[in-house]
Amino acid sequence: MSQLAPGRPDQIAADLRAAFERRYAAPATVVGRAPGRVNLIGEHTDYNRGRVLPLALPHATYVAAAPRTDGRARFASLQDDATWEGTLAEAGPGGPTGWAAYAAGVLWALGEAGIEVPGVDVLVDGRVPLGAGLSSSAALECSVAVAVLALAGRDLDAATRRLAIDACIRAETEVAGAPTGGMDQTVAVLGEPGAALLVDFDTDETRPVPLALDGLTLLVTDTRVSHELTDGGYAARRADCEAAAAELGVPSLRQADLAAVERISDERVRARARHVVTETDRVLPVAEALTRGDRDAVAELFAASHASMRDDFEISCDELDAAVAVAVEAGAVGARMTGGGFGGSSVALVPDERVEAVMRAIDTEFALRGFAAPAHLVAVPSAGAGTL
Repeated sequence: MSQLAPGRPDQIAADLRAAFERRYAAPATVVGRAPGRVNLIGEHTDYNRGRVLPLALPHATYVAAAPRTDGRARFASLQDDATWEGTLAEAGPGGPTGWAAYAAGVLWALGEAGIEVPGVDVLVDGRVPLGAGLSSSAALECSVAVAVLALAGRDLDAATRRLAIDACIRAETEVAGAPTGGMDQTVAVLGEPGAALLVDFDTDETRPVPLALDGLTLLVTDTRVSHELTDGGYAARRADCEAAAAELGVPSLRQADLAAVERISDERVRARARHVVTETDRVLPVAEALTRGDRDAVAELFAASHASMRDDFEISCDELDAAVAVAVEAGAVGARMTGGGFGGSSVALVPDERVEAVMRAIDTEFALRGFAAPAHLVAVPSAGAGTL
């Protein structure tokens, strides 16, 4: 069984500082850290002004940075040979590509928000599994943001955290070209230990939801079916949602009711809207059930959510369906796919004494069906972005 450990933040930061000095022949001034996330419920609801319930993972991306005096930026990664170098003006739309678009784009977005961004050298160490639907992209963006804001002399107060979230969303949508909502960046910055984060994108309100997990483990299974936010599937789902809202005459699907949705003329668009409306309605009941430790309610709501994503939104795959079904058969309280879909991960709520058995059962099923071997990690609700 492959289980991914998050590593010790202090040791990761020390090793990254040493690697930075070897690469740039100068010490790093600051190390920023931002977590990946797993979403417990509320998939594709953020850009429809709905609700979501993610939590920040202990698995994070770390960024070592130091200022430059020539107004240029250099980005490198311990996980990828590709690098990017350019002026701050060149970090915006039409500039960097690949992983660097998510990272360097943050500099442009912070500048657009009025921050005096210095030239900077950056070295990245990403510990969030790539392509797993656990938001390695937002972890990268937000770790860059907190590091650069520290170099710019900004404390991470509430206003600065909101500014960081908005800048990272702009980097992802306008520079990297991924048409996502704001869930990932929000929880990467505002996540709290021991709690999920309830976000209402209609009111922009957030509040921590303490989780009653006594005797239970949140087990994430990375199917190793990699997905890209920019490959077209995500954008197509978003376009269908916008078409549904337009036909219903509402600003977003948050204002739609299920009876009206069932009258949408196009079958595919109707199914997409049905998922969004019912998924938003599942978020508060899941938050309440997890707070009071109601396992039966969680099981029912997780099952309905996964079926909706599989059948109405059509973003699951054979590997995700297998991971969910086998987890429940092997003793999980409930399970569902998590994240944007088209691959990625599942999340299961598992009694502590059944965790090893659930992992073995999923591994066995994947081997029997000729799937790539999955990886597992334990989702411990953790703190949002900051500097080390």
